[in-house]
Amino acid sequence: MDETRSISLCGEIRDDVHHLIQRVYYEDTDFSGAVYHARYLHFMERARTDYLRCLGVEQSGLFETSDEGLAFMVHRMEIDFKAPARMDDIVTILTRTEKAGGAKMILQQEIRRGEQLLISAKVVIAVVNRNGRPRRLPEDLARQFLG
Repeated sequence: MDETRSISLCGEIRDDVHHLIQRVYYEDTDFSGAVYHARYLHFMERARTDYLRCLGVEQSGLFETSDEGLAFMVHRMEIDFKAPARMDDIVTILTRTEKAGGAKMILQQEIRRGEQLLISAKVVIAVVNRNGRPRRLPEDLARQFLG
């Protein structure tokens, strides 16, 4: 069987860490062939979205079906750029939950090329209602994030 067919499009969770494999395309790079710094945000956003999918959480469903609505917004992000990814590289975006409770979550993310660490980030996610006001993360949902 072709190996790519057995890998889920949304990645997988192993040992409480979500793994998402992505290829670096021409559109991700600058004139030198290195990934443009802002594109790393796209890779990490995709990984966070697919992390939710792997946990069985549908973001659109949370917003629409919950009494007051529930959405996630990036509140703060700290990024360390260690080394550049380049066109045609295969990178793995790793995401794990450090904290989930109250009106926020803290996620740790890394982007690696093989074993080499390219990017490390701490992402603080605000939990908000339909009006953009803070709201508590339901305890059952917090437990899903904490494994």
